Amino acid sequence: MKSSSIATRSEARLLAEHKVLRNTYALLAMTLLFSAFTAWLAMQINMPRLNVFVVLAGYFGLLWLTHKFCNQALGILFVFLLTGFMGLTLGPVLDIYLNRFANGNELVTMALGGTGVIFLSMSAIALTTRKDFSFMGNFLMIGILIGFIAAIANIFFQMPALSLAISSVFIFLMAGLILYETSAIVHGGETNYILATVTLFVSIYNLFTSLLHILGVFSGED
Repeated sequence: MKSSSIATRSEARLLAEHKVLRNTYALLAMTLLFSAFTAWLAMQINMPRLNVFVVLAGYFGLLWLTHKFCNQALGILFVFLLTGFMGLTLGPVLDIYLNRFANGNELVTMALGGTGVIFLSMSAIALTTRKDFSFMGNFLMIGILIGFIAAIANIFFQMPALSLAISSVFIFLMAGLILYETSAIVHGGETNYILATVTLFVSIYNLFTSLLHILGVFSGED
């Protein structure tokens, strides 16, 4: 009787994990498509790059609202507002690469491909090994905080070497964050698919922009 009860609880836990994972990937796919659309729209209307502090205010404001309503249906609306806004801010960046570099299309394609490979690889490691990567949490949090502060500082100092270093570090941090978040879903540490989607989306976004920056520096053709 006791073993049967344990088995039942284990099956219920696995079903819950699979549901969160399934819902996360479904919502992530939709937000990626929506942000791609808003980025394309921004390029079509030749939207200029927004002031960095406007971008930060919009990002953190929408992120706060997403967290606040993450347990309600309204949270899904804020997920799309957040990811759509991030897509709008990405449009002018893509426009610069496509128009400034003779091989701009190739750079964007390579960055997309690299992002896809890293995301699939990190996800596969978490899903197939089922190892608990929760030990990475503090390291990632500290690393992302330091990287963010350095990025803000570089807005004023405009140091190309520092900018390149930040992008390089963020590639590793975002790859680690994908691994950490997927592992958290698998092991029940993350039970809210809205928050899981936002974390994975932000990881993919930063991973793509960091790769694009590095490729532009080393492989861009004027």
